[in-house]
Amino acid sequence: MFKLYTVENNKVIGTDLLLSSGSGHGALAGVLSTNGVEVLICGGIGGGAKNALAEAGIKLYGGVSGDADTAVEEFLNGKLNYNPNVMCSHHSHEAGHSCGSHSCGEHNCGNH
Repeated sequence: MFKLYTVENNKVIGTDLLLSSGSGHGALAGVLSTNGVEVLICGGIGGGAKNALAEAGIKLYGGVSGDADTAVEEFLNGKLNYNPNVMCSHHSHEAGHSCGSHSCGEHNCGNH
């Protein structure tokens, strides 16, 4: 699930919830792009999802934690603390699995 913020003149004027559907990195980028998302603020995210978002023209601010409303306000004020090199952290890294080099069919990094 994603919380969408409508922003005008650098102010939040509305919010809505978006249920994510589908699977795979392309589905994530597609549903966000279809809903007019220009910026995604998130926690951990895998390399495939990062690439799909970039291809869809969605700017990513990853590695963010805490309250979503606070993160959006910090973003709008130019004070958002994020990690441009974030990688997903929700997987077990046993048996040689490495986030950022996995195939899209094994799991879905976009549905958190």
